[in-house]
Amino acid sequence: MARVDFYRLTRDPAERVLPALATRVLANGDRLLVVAAPAMQRQAIDEALWTLNPASFLPHGHAGSPDEAIEPILISGILASPPPNGATIVALADGEWRDEALTFDRVLLLFDNSRIDDARALWRTLAAREDVDNRFWKQDENGRWSEGP
Repeated sequence: MARVDFYRLTRDPAERVLPALATRVLANGDRLLVVAAPAMQRQAIDEALWTLNPASFLPHGHAGSPDEAIEPILISGILASPPPNGATIVALADGEWRDEALTFDRVLLLFDNSRIDDARALWRTLAAREDVDNRFWKQDENGRWSEGP
């Protein structure tokens, strides 16, 4: 069963949230594919993975590079399934749903208020399926995440 985690970004943009999520993914021994169609967003994510937490570098690379297969975190403009790095978790950092994401064990859908209506419609669609486990995460004013409605 695929799990879809909806992350509503009310305080921080995706590039500030992704390093913490990626840290947890790597700590569990998993690999991550990060998908963002806009090149500017991919660049911001790349920089954040390098510099957001100066004490810890998150190893990553870009799809299409010679080392893409060995990268624990791979940043891409498109969703490739299966991903070149063997990721079982995909983060849709641009908030755009792609049905191919359900081929992964877990999907992290990061969206802001500009995509709230799309996310609600997607939630209803996926909730009607028996092969998908939906979770919703919200951020408080201090930046902590909690599961809830």
